[in-house]
Amino acid sequence: MRFAGRGVALAALLGLSALTFGSQAVVLAQETDDPAKIEMYNRFYNNVKTNKPVAYQAARDYLQKYQKDKDQYTDYLQKWVVAYERDERKQNLPGLINQKNFSEAFATGAKILADEPNNLRVQIDLGYAGYLAASAKNEQFNTTALDYARKAIQAIESGKAPSPPPGAETGGVVTGGTSRPGNPPDIQDPTAWAPFKGKNDTLAYLHYAVGFLTLKSEPNQAIDSLLKAAQLESDIKKTPSTYYFLAVAYEAGPYKTLSGDYQAKFANKPETPESKAALEKLNVVMDRIIDAYARAIAAAGTDPKTQQNRTDWTAKLLTYYKFRHEGSDAGMNEFIAAALQKPLPPKP
Repeated sequence: MRFAGRGVALAALLGLSALTFGSQAVVLAQETDDPAKIEMYNRFYNNVKTNKPVAYQAARDYLQKYQKDKDQYTDYLQKWVVAYERDERKQNLPGLINQKNFSEAFATGAKILADEPNNLRVQIDLGYAGYLAASAKNEQFNTTALDYARKAIQAIESGKAPSPPPGAETGGVVTGGTSRPGNPPDIQDPTAWAPFKGKNDTLAYLHYAVGFLTLKSEPNQAIDSLLKAAQLESDIKKTPSTYYFLAVAYEAGPYKTLSGDYQAKFANKPETPESKAALEKLNVVMDRIIDAYARAIAAAGTDPKTQQNRTDWTAKLLTYYKFRHEGSDAGMNEFIAAALQKPLPPKP
């Protein structure tokens, strides 16, 4: 720090260098004899590279006290604070989701997307966070999360990839990834897609989230999303709940509609070509339900933690299976054992 006859030059704190924001350089060269102003700026400058939270608080203190100055210093610090807060929100978002602080996570994500409407990483994170919240009985974010998940799916399927998580990229090289220096992350770079394993894994989880979030309100659409999730090579393909939710979607959607129509029009009446055709459509849907429950049971394996689910799913499967096999359960165990080895049947 150098003293002058009429005050202290803040520029001395910067070695008379220029600080830049984008392409615009701001040279800080103003004298002052206000010791509080010197201390605050000195605290900011000395920590801006090594301890950004301290620098941030110093900048906030400076702007709060000297906001009326409207000079190069306040202009620079205001820009720095805005940039810091934007980065901080991006860094904090994954932690908020992991902590299941969904209200704060969605509020933070909304602020990020207000600045960057096409931030694919945030759309992915919030789209799946909606599933996590809903599975914890918190459905207030369903609509918002669905919008984010659908936008993310559309962007990924059009060829876009997310930026690496905060802190994963240095000098154009993605740490631990496969991209080359100076190049954007490869579309299959696991670091860029973290916490998911890659493009397909990300898409599978997003389709799974959409399927779960639409299970009650739009079961027919949930079927489409869950089928897409199960057809991608990812952990979702091996997850029992994928097929359980698919069975529920078939039950709540086409089965409920077709069985209701059949009961209303043809129950307790002589068989006709129309009733026979209606029953055949209903049987096809029942076969999809049988297949989905069998897959869920097979994927659950013998883990003791899944025992209750397997018991419940087996009881459901037995009802449909016996109806389709003249009251017999013969061959059902063999059907379950072979379920995951067969191609997933399409939506009727």
